[in-house]
Amino acid sequence: MAAVEEGSKCVVTAGRREGEEVEVVKVIDDNFVMVKGKKERKASVKHLRPL
Repeated sequence: MAAVEEGSKCVVTAGRREGEEVEVVKVIDDNFVMVKGKKERKASVKHLRPL
């Protein structure tokens, strides 16, 4: 089971969005997901920590 899957809540751990709470909208591949916080955007799973 993947640590980051659709519908899961996560915290961004790197970049200028660090500390922002987001929700995973869609899994693109093994490395990237679409997340929705203030905006919907692509994020690396390496930069997300599940809540």
